[in-house]
Amino acid sequence: MDRMGRKQIMAAAAVGVFVWCGTLLADTTSSSMTGLMAGAFTVRVSSLMGQERAGLQTVAPDRLRYIAEPFTVRRGGRTAGRAIYDPAQLDAMPRAHGGAEWQCLTEALYFEARGESVRGQYAVAEVILNRVDSQRYPNTVCGVVNQGTGQHHACQFTYTCDGRPERVTETAMHQRLGQIAHIMLNGAPRNLTQGATHYHTAAVRPNWARTYPRTARIGSHVFYRQQY
Repeated sequence: MDRMGRKQIMAAAAVGVFVWCGTLLADTTSSSMTGLMAGAFTVRVSSLMGQERAGLQTVAPDRLRYIAEPFTVRRGGRTAGRAIYDPAQLDAMPRAHGGAEWQCLTEALYFEARGESVRGQYAVAEVILNRVDSQRYPNTVCGVVNQGTGQHHACQFTYTCDGRPERVTETAMHQRLGQIAHIMLNGAPRNLTQGATHYHTAAVRPNWARTYPRTARIGSHVFYRQQY
């Protein structure tokens, strides 16, 4: 091989070594930078977690339990419970007690829905509480239940204006409905009637039933949501 050929081979080899070294240096630099960035990120996250942990240590234990709970609907500042549809489970619970709101809701459920299934009784409770939350109606259970009482064709719930004395004769049922009232007033989800504000028995069809969208039928009651 002549001298010129040997020079070309040596030049090509030198270029190859240079490229290989450059690639190795780039890989090494990239790995180093990645390592440095990962290290900095870890230090930053650790610092933030340390700050969060220190902050949580100053929070009351009951507040920590609240933070850890899944989100649920709340009413009146109380944590929402769950609806209990098993009659035996309701009957086995300690007897419920409460103030005027509880008494009004229990009474309404007894005289409006004691012949319904448990779900039907919860559904009537939903309507009453949906009205309490609506700007169209009084903002208390007792106000909603007694709205229009004593006025001709103005009462909202039949038992308040039928002219007959209302007496509780089914004690066990009254106690069960007291449990349902207690559960609902403590924020149980209202997911049976899709926001209904009205209902009627299947035996009648009031004028508003032709206007408001129907949301559910449970037992002998048909439920509607007011649109205006």
